[in-house]
Amino acid sequence: MNFPDGEWIIEPISNDLIQAEKVLSTLIEIKTDFQEVKIIEGSCFGKSLILDGKTQSTELDEYIYHESLVHPAMICHQLPKKILIIGGGEGATLREILKHPSVESIVMVDIDQKLIDICKEYLPNHHQGSFDDSRVSIVIEDAFKFVENTSQKFDVIIVDVPDPLEFGPAHHLFTLEFYEKINTILQNKGILCVQAGATGLSFIHQSFTAVLNTMSKIFCDTKGFHTFIPSFGTTWGFGLSIKSAIFDQKEKSQINQMIKTRKISKLNFYDGETHLSLFNLPKYVRDSLKEDERIITMSNPLFVNFET
Repeated sequence: MNFPDGEWIIEPISNDLIQAEKVLSTLIEIKTDFQEVKIIEGSCFGKSLILDGKTQSTELDEYIYHESLVHPAMICHQLPKKILIIGGGEGATLREILKHPSVESIVMVDIDQKLIDICKEYLPNHHQGSFDDSRVSIVIEDAFKFVENTSQKFDVIIVDVPDPLEFGPAHHLFTLEFYEKINTILQNKGILCVQAGATGLSFIHQSFTAVLNTMSKIFCDTKGFHTFIPSFGTTWGFGLSIKSAIFDQKEKSQINQMIKTRKISKLNFYDGETHLSLFNLPKYVRDSLKEDERIITMSNPLFVNFET
């Protein structure tokens, strides 16, 4: 296929579908000890973080992804004070969690110090200075080892890691064994939220249904939700689990009142109406969740790999 003149980022959405964006400039391209990192200025999405060839977030729409990842979990907790982020190198997950005044401390565990340094420098609109907040502690370590060894307990845990690529740094963080470890460091009614992969018609079984099924084997109640992320080229799914209770199904007005009472400001996507829409999954997603019996384990991992 011939593209118009200029450099283009060509990214596989699946083995049979690509998305392309014209590149205005490449700000940095480097291989760290763990992954290939590229940040571009694109003509459509603005500055974009690309890891191992997969877009992680863009200036245009990252707030949709990060507000979806963070706020349903935080709102579902009665009073979130101690938070653990696994991954989240751009700092945007930090930014969203810090909008909750109840938060007393955040531990962010990422395996790649170089990635964090690059994002600090090149993606200021993503993190907005969140790394410098006194409540934040950064731990550079494999998250599985951290979760296995820590004595800390957390109210909310957010897992914001790349897709489980076979040669990437995160595929073991989608396993039953990892969720078992997570369960031991959650407070009694603690909440876990993970990015779980694409939910489009052609992509629903790539990872989303298997991740949700695996989570449901460990936690008391697990729910899936999704929204459309333009730069991902599809709807994107998340898994929400609670340790030892059933989720309270709140009305739109209740959620809006909680946002007001908790003094959560600067939301561009999330509110009570959005919350309800996130969890109103279409029939094909609900049916797919019922049908999938896969359990992701260390001995039987899940890999999502595409080639351009």
